[in-house]
Amino acid sequence: MPKLTKKIVDALQHEPDRDVFAWDAEVRGFGVRLKPSGTRTFLIQYRNAERRTRRFVIGQYGILTVEVARDLARKKLASVIDGGDPAAERRAAREGMTVAEVCDWYLEEAEAGRLLGRNRRPIKASSVAGDRSRIDQHIRPLIGTRIVSHLKLADIERLQADIATGKTAREKRPGRGGRTAGGAGVAGRAISTLRSLLNHARRLGIIEQSPANGVRVIASNRLKRRLSVGEVRHLGKVMAQMEREGEHPTALAAIRTMLLTGFRRMEVLAMRKAWIEPDDNCVVFPDTKSGAQMRAAGDAAITLLLSQGQRSASPFVFPADWGEGHFIGVVRVLDRVCARAGLEHVTPHVLRHTFASIAASLGFSELTISGLLGHGPRGVTQRYVHLDAALVIAADQVAAEIARLLDGGEVLSMKVAKRLRSASLPRSFAEA
Repeated sequence: MPKLTKKIVDALQHEPDRDVFAWDAEVRGFGVRLKPSGTRTFLIQYRNAERRTRRFVIGQYGILTVEVARDLARKKLASVIDGGDPAAERRAAREGMTVAEVCDWYLEEAEAGRLLGRNRRPIKASSVAGDRSRIDQHIRPLIGTRIVSHLKLADIERLQADIATGKTAREKRPGRGGRTAGGAGVAGRAISTLRSLLNHARRLGIIEQSPANGVRVIASNRLKRRLSVGEVRHLGKVMAQMEREGEHPTALAAIRTMLLTGFRRMEVLAMRKAWIEPDDNCVVFPDTKSGAQMRAAGDAAITLLLSQGQRSASPFVFPADWGEGHFIGVVRVLDRVCARAGLEHVTPHVLRHTFASIAASLGFSELTISGLLGHGPRGVTQRYVHLDAALVIAADQVAAEIARLLDGGEVLSMKVAKRLRSASLPRSFAEA
């Protein structure tokens, strides 16, 4: 085991699944750790007064030279001889961590995939991005400098009230990005993010206790907006007119797809051609908000997806205008379409609500609609084949009805819908 030098540290080769260590021959217990990410840090390893092995990180290579790190290691190891425990002392100092420091720790760990969510899998990048936005826009400005161990439950609920009343609201700034608003929904999501990250920190020993335990998250006014039959028919006419005038065809196709399927915005925009299975009338999503799923899609939706997929060589059904990614600008086009149509408060999620509403108007049960939307605990084809066939039939009839409305047709009567549905359902399902 040679004496550590810059040449030796630089020559270390990282391994993809484990840390690599090199130890110094001059100062026993002093070494360098190379992580799979390529980061090199100096550390000491020692036994404390209880004869437990501990490691203490001195600093990162590049910021510290080998010589400076060795001198710091000597001082820390000397304190161990006197009964000190550098790792325990650092842990105690963490009780003085600020909210901003704990938030930074959480974001770093979550983005690296080292924190598991409720499904026992690494927290999704989209979820972390949402958390970062709430931290930067609401949590950090209001309590970022506060010491976590000094916070009380009342402080967390006061934070929630401040966000709800718009204390962190600000108008849209030049360039990309939207307007930061307050409200009950924003406040509730911000507090849920704070509570979650503090619980991660407590569970992993970063803080002793979470001041957010027991907080009552404010109830938000859930969006009830959905398009009526007349509004869907009017929207279809406006979309057809704007398409003839040169409105973005990819965005219009994406809007129509969301209406015909009830799929979420990013499920539609990020859809790949390889996921479409026209013979089985479904789209196979390797990952959704509820995990991997096979989702039923009616003939009208499948026909639209296949037609849209033939427009380019991109692996995405809805490709970006430039680059190799998928299209993202559907919200701006939807806003333009709805402004022309005189429809207010219409978002991609409203289109999803509209699909569910029309399914309900056709007489389909809440369980069936839940399966169509991907809310159920299992995908389309899991255990009960007859239920899968019923979902496909339901998706086909709902998509056909919405397509009829978008194309200016009349609404299907409940009586006719029930007759068609009962005539086409599998026998085992009809008898269940």
